[in-house]
Amino acid sequence: MRPLVAILGRPNVGKSTLFNRLVGFRKAIVEGLPGVTRDLNYADVDRFGRPFTLIDTGGFEPVAREGLLAQMAEQCRLAMEEAEVIIFLLDGKEGLTPSDQEIARLLRHKKKRTLFVVNKIDGPQHEGRIYDFYGLGVEILYPLSAQHNYGIDGLITAISDLLPTPSHEEEGPEATRIAIVGRPNVGKSCLINRVLGYERVIVHEAPGTTRDAVDTPFSVGERKYILVDTAGIRRKSRISLRLEKYSVVEAIKSIERADVAILIVDAQEGPTEQDARIGGLIHDKGKGGVVVVNKWDLVEKELSTSVCAAGVKECLWFLDYTPLVFTSAITGVGVGEVIEVVDEVVRQRNRRIPTPQLNRWLQEVTESHRPPLFQKKRVNLSYITQVSTRPPTFVIFANYPMGIQSSFRRYLNNRLREDFGFSGNPIRLIFRQK
Repeated sequence: MRPLVAILGRPNVGKSTLFNRLVGFRKAIVEGLPGVTRDLNYADVDRFGRPFTLIDTGGFEPVAREGLLAQMAEQCRLAMEEAEVIIFLLDGKEGLTPSDQEIARLLRHKKKRTLFVVNKIDGPQHEGRIYDFYGLGVEILYPLSAQHNYGIDGLITAISDLLPTPSHEEEGPEATRIAIVGRPNVGKSCLINRVLGYERVIVHEAPGTTRDAVDTPFSVGERKYILVDTAGIRRKSRISLRLEKYSVVEAIKSIERADVAILIVDAQEGPTEQDARIGGLIHDKGKGGVVVVNKWDLVEKELSTSVCAAGVKECLWFLDYTPLVFTSAITGVGVGEVIEVVDEVVRQRNRRIPTPQLNRWLQEVTESHRPPLFQKKRVNLSYITQVSTRPPTFVIFANYPMGIQSSFRRYLNNRLREDFGFSGNPIRLIFRQK
């Protein structure tokens, strides 16, 4: 599981600039106005030896009580609670402010591993600006310029030193890890209790009842599983419950640890933008996926499963390869099917196709549908092999890998599914020079 590293600080101290610098490309929007980053922005960082997930947050004004600033402050508190390491970014030009002191007080209360970083220090001649910040009661300050790359190497070393040692799951590889993800109050805890057959997780009508992520091992026959509840996916305060878009922080941690992620959608409300956001995490992380449409007992009887399924597939089009299960966690309808579907997704996830069979398949599909020309030259795909499972990953050798258009990639992906399955799993295609 990748540890989370969160960048916190007041508006306009350079958080997004530092985020882009560490990620290695311009992912976060950067403007000269405070409050541009209102959403959580996250990216996996693999460049420095110790992989981690970096989170860029909106400006933190801890004294804000209403409006956008209050929502951004709550988002930052969420990131503060979930992150293993926190980069507290300060403005070297503006100096120490009361808001900085309040944030530092909150961090001391949380007892988190924190790096106090003073930004906008463009070189050694400006390092005198940092002395004011020793008033926060810290021993080590990291002066840097995120814009000019000054002092970044020292920060990277400090981050690596604070990252927790990668842990190996004690349960062993034979246990299938299932993450339960979704928005608040869609029935995640209730579904867990129904699957387990007893009330392992507290269930209440109010959204956000679950206080902590709870792992629960269980068995069905000879098969071993571990259910990971994702804490409601949102919890804490009343304000937090309105910030559904920030639930990605919880989802990142749970999906990272899972083999299969079950995305629960409310049958009455239908899929939302936040469901799509969490579903995108499942796809991007390469995990097996199952979409469960819960509270089906509360839906008008005139609505058929086929009509509802079409609506779900339209909203979650990038997860069109995942199976759909309609359930009622209250009545138990469809719940037994969930584990059966998970087993099939895991079986497909571990499937390996022999190379000779793949190359016969490649010859057939390219003869029936040739790749488009690249710079007026014919593109030839000469060889394919499966290099890994979980998710299924294939390398295809071509004379012009850069000439493979996205439409033809989708064609190959769809044909692989038609001919070999891989239900519930994303397929990775890698094109290399012949």
